[in-house]
Amino acid sequence: MSVTLKDVALRAGVSRSAVSRTFTEGASVSVKTRAKVEQAATELGYAPSALASALSTGRTKLIGLVSSNFHNPIFLEVFDRFTRGLQERGLRPLLVNLSDETDPDASVRMLRQYSVDGVIVASSTLPPGFARAFRDAGLPVVHSFGRWSGTPETHVVGIDNVECGRMAARTLIARGYTRVAFLGGPETATSTQDRLSGFLDGLKAQPIRGVTTSFAAAYSFDAGRTEMQRLVANDPPAEAYFCGDDVLSIGALSALADAGLAVPGDVGVIGFNDMEIAGWANIDLTTIRQPIPAIIDAAIDLVIATIEAPDRPPEARLFPCHVVERGTLRAP
Repeated sequence: MSVTLKDVALRAGVSRSAVSRTFTEGASVSVKTRAKVEQAATELGYAPSALASALSTGRTKLIGLVSSNFHNPIFLEVFDRFTRGLQERGLRPLLVNLSDETDPDASVRMLRQYSVDGVIVASSTLPPGFARAFRDAGLPVVHSFGRWSGTPETHVVGIDNVECGRMAARTLIARGYTRVAFLGGPETATSTQDRLSGFLDGLKAQPIRGVTTSFAAAYSFDAGRTEMQRLVANDPPAEAYFCGDDVLSIGALSALADAGLAVPGDVGVIGFNDMEIAGWANIDLTTIRQPIPAIIDAAIDLVIATIEAPDRPPEARLFPCHVVERGTLRAP
């Protein structure tokens, strides 16, 4: 049979309320009593019930972790860092898969049923309305990797995707490319829209001979490969492509190789994110690094702060990106 709070109280020679206070964060208990209770709990192998704690404190310590792209390998790192970061702070993630979802209502209902203390939306493709729906339901929410705004309706932690698009344009121009192209993810994704906007803005007044744009069906290897196959089958390829995600870039590299085109000899490619496999020797992708660890730490800190102070005004926290030089662009 499992060890109960009563068993610990008997072993420690204290009241059950003293045991309860010992394991309740912020509760008052003397140093002597705490030591006795903790020793008894260790000897008996007792662990306090999370459910009982939630009933007494009104806090479940559950954080809804909502995302929409489980096909992109970058989210293995994102989920790993989020889950470890939450657990290190004494919180527990409740994962919600929003793949192919367009309406947040079902997710809002589910997270309210589980009485989560807060929500982190971890997606660069979901529109701001998803995070706003959780806010409107009275849930503290942070949109990590969300669309930046000078007047955010909810907390946003991420990067300036428009500026990153300009960074990609400057990088290609510095290498002398004059026929360039953008190969983005889904056209409806806010990250795709902003990276394209910045890319086109960065090419203004530059000595280029042409720029084309196209969009893959998803942020995935297969979608990037399929779109690049279509592009090289119909027209001569551009001199260089800014692919709006590393996994799209790797799919594009595969299609270019099948077409007999050398990278960077015939075609240059720059990606986005700097996920782990981008640095593998057989990939060696030049890319724009997104500071994922810093974004995740800030998102967790901000959701905790908002749980403690629900009236905290919405804020946007931006982190800088930079180019990681590898082997898929020619030298400047």
